[in-house]
Order: sequence, then C-alpha cells, then structure tokens
Amino acid sequence: MKLYYIANARIPTEKAHGIQIMKMCEAFADRGVEVTLLVPRRFNHIKLDPFEYYSVKNNFKIKYIFTVDTVKLGNLGFLAESFLFSGFSVLYCLTKNPDNIYSRDELPLYFLSFLGKRFHWESHTFKNSFVSRRVLKYSAKIITITKNLKEKYNNKNILVSPDAVDLDFFDIHMSKEEAKNELRLPLNKRIVLYTGHLYPWKGAHVLMDASKYLSKDIMVVFVGGTIEDITGFKNKADKLQNIIITGHKLYKDIPKYLKAADVLVLPNSGEEDISKKYTSPMKLFEYMASGRPIIASGLKSIREVLNQSNSYLIESDNPTLLASTIEKVLSKETAKITMQAYEDVKRYTWTKRAESILTFITH
Repeated sequence: MKLYYIANARIPTEKAHGIQIMKMCEAFADRGVEVTLLVPRRFNHIKLDPFEYYSVKNNFKIKYIFTVDTVKLGNLGFLAESFLFSGFSVLYCLTKNPDNIYSRDELPLYFLSFLGKRFHWESHTFKNSFVSRRVLKYSAKIITITKNLKEKYNNKNILVSPDAVDLDFFDIHMSKEEAKNELRLPLNKRIVLYTGHLYPWKGAHVLMDASKYLSKDIMVVFVGGTIEDITGFKNKADKLQNIIITGHKLYKDIPKYLKAADVLVLPNSGEEDISKKYTSPMKLFEYMASGRPIIASGLKSIREVLNQSNSYLIESDNPTLLASTIEKVLSKETAKITMQAYEDVKRYTWTKRAESILTFITH
C-alpha cells in the first residue's frame, strides 16, 4: 500500500509536531507501507538530516514540495504559504495516485475533497471553520488524539488514538548520577524537570512561579522552547536562583534529561480549551517511560491517560499547590507509582498506534 502523508511543517523542526509526524511515518513504514512524506521546501536553520535529527529509521521517503516561504510575514504570509504548499501537494498526489492520503492539515484535504480522492484526517484540535466542516464530511476516516475531541465531531468514522512513545528510546540504562554528570547538572541538587515548549497553555510559567516556594536544595530545569520564547522566559526568571533554562536540545538527549530528574512536571494550564480538552502531550508518554514520578495537572485531557495510580494529579494553575506537591513527592517512596506508569505506557507505542490506524483506515 502506498500512503502519502502531507505535512505543512518545516522538517526538521524543534517543535513537537515534527517528532510526531516523523515517528508515525517510521511506524507506518515498519508495517510494510510504502510511505512518502510531503513537506514544504522552506528555509531551515537546522541543517541536520531529518532522520538523524529525530533518531528514526530511513525507511520512508521525504519529498520537498515547492512553496514560497512567507511564513515569517505573519498570518497572511502563513496563509499564502499554506495555499501554495497545499495546492502543489495535491497536484503531486494526483500525478502519483497513492492508495491513501493522510494529513493533520485541513487545507490540502479540503482541496482533495473536490477531487474524489480517498484521504484521512488526523485532528489535533477542534476547529469549526467551513474548511474543517468539509474535511470532516468527506474524510474516509478520522483520527483524533483525545476522546473529548471525538465528542465534538458528529461522525461515526472516528478512531481515538492518543500520542505515543518509543519505549526503547526512552527507557535507557543510565543512573541519575550518570545522567547528571553527562549533562553537567548539579549533583548536590534534587532535579525537578520540565521538557517541551513554553507556550502559556503548556503551563511552564506555573512551574516557574512554583519554584519560588521550593527548598534551596531543589533545582528546576526547563528543557526546550523556541528562541523567541526562551528569551522572554529567561527575562521573567532573571532573579530566580534555582532555575536552569537549557533551551532547545536534540531529541536524542531528552531521555538523558528525564533520567537526571527526581520528579517530572506536566503543568498544563486549564485556562485554554486546547489544554483542558484536546491535547495529548508526547512528553506525557515520554515521562511515563522514564521511570520517574510525574506530577501533572488533573485536566480532562490529561486524565484520559494519567490517573492517581500512575501519577500525582493536582489542580492546574496553582503554583503554591504545585510547590507543596513537589516537596511531598520528593520525600516519598515512588517506585510503585512509577512502575505502574511504565506498565500503562506499554499500550501507547508508535508501533501500536500505527497498527491500529492502519487497521482502521483500510477497513
């Protein structure tokens, strides 16, 4: 079977969607599918080969599609780039005639809906535009990453498939001390770790605020973020002595940072619907695979995977509660809860996700 995955994304990118797209293409290809990933030909400051950057097998093709790189010009620039990329991607699909076309992006699928081509939409957030409504109507199959998102769509052809993790990649054999040494993190501090982007709805600022109430022997480490977001975040944390902001790190180094931690925090804010209802954070599954205790916001979206048996769930947007919970977890024996998290995450691998999606879209 030939499957073309259309992704209007700069590949490689430091953003999480790049990991998800590449991992899914790898997993589809591992199941015997002939996969071609269609991405825009844009300027990229990351010069590493995409397969090396994401530590994935070179078992699928990447086709760079012509577009005009106007993304940096704001919303109108992004819209112009999206129209061009979507149009040329659709033309390419028409010339190659794959068995299935798959995308997280509505616009190319919207164009395909007028051409009688079989396509599948993976929806990551709720949109009620005329484009999304038509894609919803004409998609052969729809995949959502949360149950809450499925409930928003009145369509029976929907599979709920949360994000996933590569267990072997994240469950590395490295002690906490070895990881700290290699990453040059303070050996005399207990490490509270957050990985990922610094967007407001991710809640990293809540953890920053919580750091003000923590004991002096606790260091809070933030790994990730775009250059622009890191600059603003560092300015806000300027006078805080117990924070390390590493900036973006290569994906291959993230398992080491997780192993260096004493506790991992997923502080999603409950102030936006994308966080409250629709997100399925990849870091959640990576945390579960790391063997470290997790403190997370007890939001509806997060509770689709986490519970009180495999994590410590608390009220969101509450820095003092987060700080006191961190102190409590650091003083507890957490082996039982981390073992349960690891057992539970075995259901959420990229391989299993690809298998369930392929079964769904081919029947």
